[in-house]
Amino acid sequence: MIIVGGVPFESNSTDQQFPRRSFRFPTHIQMKWKRRGMFMCSKENMLQSTLRLWMTSVAHMDYPAIVDHGLSQMLEKLVDCKHESEMDVHLIGGFEECPNKHDEHTQLRSKAPNDHSFPLCAKIIEAFVRSTVKFHIHTLFVLRHNTKIGTVGNALPIFSGFLVQTRTGSIVSATFDQTTRCPDELVRRIRVSASFSDSQWRNKLLETYDTQTDQFIIAPCYWSIRLVHMASYLQQLPDEEILHTCSTSPYAEAPDFIDNQKRMWNYLIQYPNWKESFKLGKPRIFARTVSGGWMMVEQAHEAAS
Repeated sequence: MIIVGGVPFESNSTDQQFPRRSFRFPTHIQMKWKRRGMFMCSKENMLQSTLRLWMTSVAHMDYPAIVDHGLSQMLEKLVDCKHESEMDVHLIGGFEECPNKHDEHTQLRSKAPNDHSFPLCAKIIEAFVRSTVKFHIHTLFVLRHNTKIGTVGNALPIFSGFLVQTRTGSIVSATFDQTTRCPDELVRRIRVSASFSDSQWRNKLLETYDTQTDQFIIAPCYWSIRLVHMASYLQQLPDEEILHTCSTSPYAEAPDFIDNQKRMWNYLIQYPNWKESFKLGKPRIFARTVSGGWMMVEQAHEAAS
């Protein structure tokens, strides 16, 4: 299974946008297949590992509080109870949003307080150290090593997306447009935001793809009327203000960031009650069609008592 930003990505997809850039770390990373491994990833940090059975686990992590439970969720999928396997790990993606620079007098500028990547990276490494599982970190492409300066002097990540080739165990830099995001994109986006206030999902990774059945299973998540009101308010803001209000890294967002936000808000306004999306509190299930697309599976309603 491949998960990119929480969404499985097929190795035979027609998306071929793999930008190559010249930086010290190679865009092609060969994994060792004789060891078990685990892989976690994140907008701020992406961390990968591979199992002897050619299994790859990827997690998207945005904040430190999710690391401990998220790591446990990943290990449950990949490791037996003996914890004797060594996991090959690749941590990719976090960058210095406010990198230190030398001015003309060679004085170091102080780092701004809104740099989110360092605490997250530190928490992940700390979790590895405390774990009883053995981890072999092959790649630590984060922070300064994954930071470049844009044309207007803003910090940008060098490596912001990747593709894992499960047949060979290699990783290449990649970008993903709307055609590669798989089904129920808007509900999945809303669930990420709503999970912060839903106690059953707080500080947990949101799993969406079932490798055994080849189905997307989006478990129900509650969203409050407060989130709907917030969507109505944010929708009235100018684009520039939306960018700076809704993103911790406004200069590093993809060109469709604002459009994605507006589409999500429109859905919330159209369906303010979460039960309209999750009928009878059941998950939304999508099965693969013969043509390779996805179709929502109608679930039988429970008979009224």
